[in-house]
Amino acid sequence: MIIMAVDLGKARTGIAVCDKTMFPLCVIEEWNKEKLAEKIAALSSEHKAELIVIGLPKNMDGSEGESAQNARAFAEMLSGYVSIPIKMQDERCTTVIAHRYLSDNNVRGKKRKQTVDAVAATVILQTYLDSIK
Repeated sequence: MIIMAVDLGKARTGIAVCDKTMFPLCVIEEWNKEKLAEKIAALSSEHKAELIVIGLPKNMDGSEGESAQNARAFAEMLSGYVSIPIKMQDERCTTVIAHRYLSDNNVRGKKRKQTVDAVAATVILQTYLDSIK
């Protein structure tokens, strides 16, 4: 099964894909959520994704704040652009893990800023896969 993960951001959104291997795909720089949904739908079609997993930014206590509500609203909007299932996955600490991974691999500066969201999407995807085992 080909799964696409989305680390939704206000300006930059990370995308990762898992088919036989898992990899960070890209970072989409887009403020307009409708245009972002169109771009994600096009990527999901191009990569033949069968499921999209969107990171759900819960608070550390497990509650859902404004960011989580925005992610759920985006998932609902995206469902109008794709015909595949969309699932939400708790994304607490994924960006911290992504930064740690990039530090461990000596990725710094501009390169880090350009990749951290895609790496965070990969962490979301791995977390989802671990949760369904």
